[in-house]
Amino acid sequence: MQTGKEKMKRNLTEQTLPELEELLASMGEPRFRAAQIYRWIHRGVQRFDEMSDLPRALRERLEKEASVSSLTLLKVLTSARDGTRKFLFGLEGGGSVETVLMAYRHGHSVCISSQAGCRMGCAFCASGILGLRRDLTAGEMLEQVLQAGRSAEKRVSHVVVMGTGEPFDNYDSLSRFLRRLHDPQGLNMSYRSITVSTCGLVPVIARFAGDFPQVNLAVSLHAPEDELRSRILPVNRSYPIGALLEACRDYSRRTGRRVTFEYALIRGINDSPDHADRLLRLLRGSLSHVNLIALNPVRETGMEGTARKEAERFRERLEKGGVPATLRRELGSDIAAACGQLRLGEEAPGSGFA
Repeated sequence: MQTGKEKMKRNLTEQTLPELEELLASMGEPRFRAAQIYRWIHRGVQRFDEMSDLPRALRERLEKEASVSSLTLLKVLTSARDGTRKFLFGLEGGGSVETVLMAYRHGHSVCISSQAGCRMGCAFCASGILGLRRDLTAGEMLEQVLQAGRSAEKRVSHVVVMGTGEPFDNYDSLSRFLRRLHDPQGLNMSYRSITVSTCGLVPVIARFAGDFPQVNLAVSLHAPEDELRSRILPVNRSYPIGALLEACRDYSRRTGRRVTFEYALIRGINDSPDHADRLLRLLRGSLSHVNLIALNPVRETGMEGTARKEAERFRERLEKGGVPATLRRELGSDIAAACGQLRLGEEAPGSGFA
């Protein structure tokens, strides 16, 4: 447990390389030391005494005045079905967030949280049940990637910002994080290997298109008409489907990239053939792809996912109508690590950690 004195230390993981260079210069150190520290941080090293190419005196000074980690790894769960790992990280000042590491044929993907909790209030999602605690910093987002990769001893090839929180509700920190991921001096991750998901904050979509035209955009749609979507996603009352789809079309025109629409199939609510036909009429002709997800159980919501056979029929109806669609293979559902199941709090019912 960190003391109050330790909490006042400067966390170097929050620093860009130019910021680190300025800091080291102010300490009377040559600027090249900053690049050494920066490389160690992006290897997932969390202790200054492991940074073997730094002088001992500098390591000792940094140990007293700075840190390279603000997240505390509290617990790890591993799925018996598919090997997916869920990490519980403690935050400075209290609270915790969950992060998921998934293995695919193309490599390892980390799903990170952008906020501690969420204020969007989506009806089926565990992330917002306790509301929003606070935004995460860019360094806290980066640490999730670094610590998950270090724990699994695997190189992370893809990052998805789909954990707890609405990324566009924390856009400044998100932007700083994305640039850090992409930094050639850091992880050097291609923007095309990163996906950001939003429930539909329309004004920010245009900003995102201008700032990060190569980063993948996923939009949580979940209903083909406004009345139903407003019940499932309250954000629709501010930004209805018409405005959202126009923003997505504009995004595609500006970037040349398709939009992935996430659609959680909820039994008896949004999964009928009529819903599929309405979705077809909305999306036909657009540069898009539908990612269907049979809703994962969240105890508090009382909602159930569509059976696999019916979900496949929904997908086929979209495909035959000319809208590309896939039915996602869910990973980690046995440890509450699948889509919609991540939440705020170590002892929350249904988290798997309780």
